[in-house]
Amino acid sequence: MVTDDAPLSLARRQDELVAELQRLRDPQARFAWAVERARRRPHLPDDLRRDEYRVEGCQVRLWFVPEFREGRCGFQTDSDAATLRAMSGLLCDLAQGATPAELVSWEPDFLERLGLLRQLADSRRATVGRIGEKIRAFAAQWV
Repeated sequence: MVTDDAPLSLARRQDELVAELQRLRDPQARFAWAVERARRRPHLPDDLRRDEYRVEGCQVRLWFVPEFREGRCGFQTDSDAATLRAMSGLLCDLAQGATPAELVSWEPDFLERLGLLRQLADSRRATVGRIGEKIRAFAAQWV
């Protein structure tokens, strides 16, 4: 029995986000929406901006903070670059509260399908891909 306070599944949250972004027909408008959303997101506190949370291989600073609590995964991210902050934030927001089982099989290819990654340099596109990998790898520890 599903109750009103049951969390939405990862797949359902992703479908809702994709539907919302598809209303913006232009990929540049979608990208601008994501960047504006990231600008409103609070920055990580200084105590989480540590080297242990830095994403390797990134020219700008990008932090990824995973957490496991009460059977669900949580993620925070932040970056000095607005574009990475936006794309990694979308991934982490969707993955937030998902079960490890949902996340290990998740393929977050919606960013590419919506044209959001095409507007990034190759190195930044690869960094966003690493965030998706880090989410799945963290979740795999708890399956």
